[in-house]
Amino acid sequence: MAPLNVLMVGTGEYTTGFVGGGMSGSDKKVGVVGLTLFDLRRRGKVGKLSMVGTSGNKFPAIRDHLHKNITQAYNGLDTSFDSFPADDKRDADAYKTAIDALSPGDAITIFTPDTTHYPIALYAIERKIHVLVTKPAVQLLEHHQKLQDAARKNGVFVFVEHHKRFDPAYADARFRAQKLGDFNYFYSYMSQPKSQLETFKAWAGKDSDISYYLNSHHIDINESMVPDFKPVRVTASGSKGIATDLGCVDKTEDTITLLVDWVKKTDPSKRATGVYTASWTAPQKAGVHSNQYFHYMAAKGEVRVNQAKRGYDVTEDEAGLVWFNPFYMKYAPDDEGNFNGQTGYGYISFEKFVDAVTALKEGRVTLDDLDKRGLPTLKNTIATGAILEAGRRSLDEQRPIDIVEENDVWSLK
Repeated sequence: MAPLNVLMVGTGEYTTGFVGGGMSGSDKKVGVVGLTLFDLRRRGKVGKLSMVGTSGNKFPAIRDHLHKNITQAYNGLDTSFDSFPADDKRDADAYKTAIDALSPGDAITIFTPDTTHYPIALYAIERKIHVLVTKPAVQLLEHHQKLQDAARKNGVFVFVEHHKRFDPAYADARFRAQKLGDFNYFYSYMSQPKSQLETFKAWAGKDSDISYYLNSHHIDINESMVPDFKPVRVTASGSKGIATDLGCVDKTEDTITLLVDWVKKTDPSKRATGVYTASWTAPQKAGVHSNQYFHYMAAKGEVRVNQAKRGYDVTEDEAGLVWFNPFYMKYAPDDEGNFNGQTGYGYISFEKFVDAVTALKEGRVTLDDLDKRGLPTLKNTIATGAILEAGRRSLDEQRPIDIVEENDVWSLK
């Protein structure tokens, strides 16, 4: 079977590393999506690549950026792609033209503002296109379930890009947690520096919040660790004052904490507590781009993982002390000069999707098989979707929000 053709929807930091007319100042200076797919094409796993944004006039600079920082850095790695809209056009609906240029069985990746995920994913699914979408898959529980139904109806695979599932420490912790008895308590913290508010100023606080953006990582990890528990109530708290001083809209929260009640599906008398905190107003020179750690406690033991400082730091006169994370994306080339980041969990996440779609098209697996593998499918991430929307509603309505699940149908009250 021919390699999988992939359209990249979204041309920003995560796809290309190109932000505001130049290289991103984050740890994703050459992006993740594009680089990974260019390398998967080199390895014969994907075929034709394309990219769509809303402003075609960015593409000449993006191509120059990719050629300079990827092609010239990795042994002439091919960074060619078809682009939509044309270089002299601006079109907010260009994703439709780009998806229409695909064939049933092709795939797309979606790395765009949260409010756009649902219409883009649904448009692709209805045309029998497989979908990888960044987290959160969507902002509304209703939309999550509509995508789930549409994907089943059209026989396509939808993968939510929860890459922390493939972090080796997190994956090992999830495995070990199965032997520790009933879930009792989970606490997580994840932050990024204030500079990210400049990157995300077009939507920060208006169209989405820091909980959707960062809490989604650890809520999914918690959900994947405790398949026999389900969330039933969410109470959210948000702090304000820093982001607004940096020019964000008045309603922008700096830090959001969700307090979540969980119950055991077979015995509701057994309850657990989850506390998830996310912030995008951390200090600028903390030495790490993403502070990230969690504490999981169960009936017979506990797990602590701190992935902020991984025993590897570099100090430079200009930047000071920095802790790098090559376990996520490893940008150093191999001894032949080729890209050598295939073991990074950021890369593995995409390869898992490509391999799953290929196996599905070849008839080696079914959609049910993929759900059972514990991959971050729509079915396996629905509790995360419910918690995130409940958190937003709790902040807006200033009250706890109940999560109700009956016969696999989820709702909020």
